[in-house]
Amino acid sequence: MSHQPITRLSTLSASIGLAFVVAASAATAQGTSTSPAAGTKASSSATLAAADKSFVEKAAVGGIAEVEMGKMAQQKGSSDQVKQFGSRMVEDHSKANDELKQIASSKGITLPTDLDAKHKSKMDKMQKLSGAQFDRAYMDDMVADHKQDVAEFKKQATSGKDSDLKSFAAKTLPTLEDHLKMAQSTDAAVKGSKSASR
Repeated sequence: MSHQPITRLSTLSASIGLAFVVAASAATAQGTSTSPAAGTKASSSATLAAADKSFVEKAAVGGIAEVEMGKMAQQKGSSDQVKQFGSRMVEDHSKANDELKQIASSKGITLPTDLDAKHKSKMDKMQKLSGAQFDRAYMDDMVADHKQDVAEFKKQATSGKDSDLKSFAAKTLPTLEDHLKMAQSTDAAVKGSKSASR
């Protein structure tokens, strides 16, 4: 009988000891599972990978160019299809540009707010054209430009390092693919009207 309290006591101390071991191992497991997440968070706000940064800058300048050229097409286009295409460019690319600005701002990146030399030169050339000549030059440019956009956004959506930029590229890609189809059909229409007028 005198052994019973000792047995109870040893059982109690064993269970307390076990509780400490379980608590300690849970804390350790918790510590290891949260530390990579904390590290990931820190790296997303740190500087972007060079390829991601290049994508952001190109997409920003390209987006501004699409809006500016779209406005020009609305003013100078002689075909209703070209004017409508220009209107769609202004609407869709303005939305995408705003979204990209928000992502860049959350990562402490200042985006370009003006066109680069290449796009300025293209705009100057377009400004000198009018009527059917403008329509054909603009639509040729839009086909080539959207082929390049689709390729760049596909690449970013699959191999980009930054998760926010990857999802932005993946979300924007279907719109760009739609723009490419529209550009090709509008381009074919304006070239068809050229051959019909000859």
